[in-house]
Amino acid sequence: MITGDTTITIDLNKLGRNLDAVRQMVGEEVAVMAVIKANGYGHGAVQIAPTLLAHGAGYLAVARLEEAIPLREAYPDAPLFVLGYTPDRLLETAVEQRITLTVFTAHQARLLSEAGKKHGLTPVLHLKAETGFNRLGTDDVNELRAILQTPGLNVEGIYSHLALKDRPSDEIQLKRFLDMVYTLEQEGYAFRYKHIADSISAVDYPDFRLNMIRPGAILYGMKSFESDCITVEPVMSMQTRIARLRRIEVGEGVGYDLDWVAQRPSVIATLPFGYADGYPRALGGKGYVTIRGVKCPLVGILCMDQCVADVTDVPDVPDVPDVQEGDTAVIYGDGTQNTLSVAEAAQLAGCNKNEILCRLTQRPARIYHSC
Repeated sequence: MITGDTTITIDLNKLGRNLDAVRQMVGEEVAVMAVIKANGYGHGAVQIAPTLLAHGAGYLAVARLEEAIPLREAYPDAPLFVLGYTPDRLLETAVEQRITLTVFTAHQARLLSEAGKKHGLTPVLHLKAETGFNRLGTDDVNELRAILQTPGLNVEGIYSHLALKDRPSDEIQLKRFLDMVYTLEQEGYAFRYKHIADSISAVDYPDFRLNMIRPGAILYGMKSFESDCITVEPVMSMQTRIARLRRIEVGEGVGYDLDWVAQRPSVIATLPFGYADGYPRALGGKGYVTIRGVKCPLVGILCMDQCVADVTDVPDVPDVPDVQEGDTAVIYGDGTQNTLSVAEAAQLAGCNKNEILCRLTQRPARIYHSC
């Protein structure tokens, strides 16, 4: 039951089409690891997983084991991958849950081997090679070799992560990665998957795709790439309803510190959303909502649970002469019809698009649409 007026709508058809477009772009020889960390970039990981699997995702990737557990509970046979570090104390749990892990130390390889033997399972892992990003992984081929020599493991893949500074530096990283892979393959080790490309590099650098890519933001319709070889659509929209309308006179203020003062007789609308819903507080006085196709600026300091919009210029419509309490206000749209896109919101807030999506909290109900 949906009890609140502030909701987030997820179009599963668009999500599926976005993944179809990615798979068509890379071809059948390149596997797709769909990244659904951070609760599916705010879209709801458990809810969007079936659509991604149905449209050909070879893996569902999360950042941490705690993100993988609810997915395993919901989908006992789904291929799940942890991109980040898994503490030693949780390795046995990962083995029991049949979750593929990122590993870059022989120490953890031994622990996984012991856990696999204990439970009669073969842990699956991908090696993480350090190539210049300097976050996780190792550039010590001897360490990677020691992991490969650990009994009882399925070392299915090897991968790295690009810094995405520019093409020349990314090419240096790719070469380092391929050199390590080549060294190990010459010694007789084989990898089912080799991957280094995320959303941006998978689009802009076709030669970086190898035989697996890790798209994240692109699946949700976010464009940070330069190439026009693929078209994707924003999957998410966010909306609310006007809770209260009030007419104020010149010189009256709104909100904390009376930060905004009316310069003309105005109609203001109180809206039931704020930074506790994941809307950036920095957008107070900068952002806007869209009501009846009109951009209505947010005025005053954004509150935890509420904000105020200036709706003075919202036009009359047939049979409804004035803006009404209960009217829909679009918080995020696709950028058309005067709606605020995630990209524009990020620019106004001084952050990136993924941050806008990941900020979305659990309080706004998610509504999922599909054919």
